[in-house]
Amino acid sequence: MTDSHKVKGPASYFPSIEKKYGQPISHWTSLLQALGDRKHMEMVAWLKAEHQMGHGHANALVAHHLARAKRA
Repeated sequence: MTDSHKVKGPASYFPSIEKKYGQPISHWTSLLQALGDRKHMEMVAWLKAEHQMGHGHANALVAHHLARAKRA
């Protein structure tokens, strides 16, 4: 894979998130969707507390989720 095709940003964490937590990204985004209009760090804290997710993984999922919601 060349640098021009390398995944960047929050999505670069997705393969390791799926491997470590055993669920597809769609699972996590549906959980975040159900949280409603909570703030970014509230969602991060929820993933960490309820699913024992590391900060970097939780932050990447929330950033991706909120960016997609903003575009919709």
